[in-house]
Order: sequence, then C-alpha cells, then structure tokens
Amino acid sequence: MNNSINILDIIRGTTVDGPGFRTSIYIAGCRHACPGCHNPSSWDFNAGSPYSIDEIMEIIEEEDFDVTLSGGDPLYHPEFVKEIIGRIHSLGHNVWLYTGFRWEEIISSPLLLDAIREADVIVDSPFILALRDTDLLFRGSSNQRIIDVQKSISGDIVLWERK
Repeated sequence: MNNSINILDIIRGTTVDGPGFRTSIYIAGCRHACPGCHNPSSWDFNAGSPYSIDEIMEIIEEEDFDVTLSGGDPLYHPEFVKEIIGRIHSLGHNVWLYTGFRWEEIISSPLLLDAIREADVIVDSPFILALRDTDLLFRGSSNQRIIDVQKSISGDIVLWERK
C-alpha cells in the first residue's frame, strides 16, 4: 500500500456525517461525478495534501471521536480503507463510510468487500439530484441507504437505526 493518501480535509467534532461528535476525513478522488455533488473538488485524486495513516491516526487519537470516512469516495482506496478501519477499531471507535458504490456492487467485489468488512455503517449509492431531500438524516438523496454493515455482511441488507 502507498505510504500516504491525499486528504482534502479533516473536520473534528462534526455532527453531520453520522451520529454524535465525529472526526470526518475527506479523502481525495471520485469517479462517480454525481451531478449536484456537494463537493465536486473532491473528485480530483491529486487534490488536498498527502497524509500517512500514522498522521491521520494521531489526529483521531487526539480528538477521541468516532470516525467518518468520506470524500471523494473512500472506496477508490480500498487498501487504505481496510487498514485505517482496523486501526480505528483498535481504539474503540466506530466507523461510518460514505460511498457512491451500491451495496450490491461492494459485496460482489472481493476487494471492496474486504475493505468495508469491519466498517460499522456505510451510506451507499450515488447522490441523485432529482431525489435530493434535505430532510433526510445523514444522506443527501432518497436512493441512498444507511446500512448496518455487521448485520448485513452475511445476508440481507439491514438498515441502520438510530438508537
């Protein structure tokens, strides 16, 4: 795996990318190119600044919040995703991941499935401008699903429920 990955931003203490206070990591690079995307500057794989996993983990440890991986699309960097999720879990934090890939695409790809296998929740599917709904919790369009990965990994999709 490459020693660094381009990060657009790391937002500490956010409450919009999942439940509770979170550290949100915006990873550069996306090929979905969703019309109406709220962050089209994230599509460029060369945008942002390079960070090593160790540098990112120092920030996560310092902040001590649960973590959201967003972008861009983190799943264009599956080896990074797999490694960082494992390291975040070793600190006792949960991990949410936003992706434009649909769950069905992820589980049919051994590489993508391996990357998300330890994630807690993914918000899947591309943003669709015609389905935009600002009243939705933690997602931008009604086609996107908030999936409980651990309950869904070996069978039917189980949607995350707020406790």
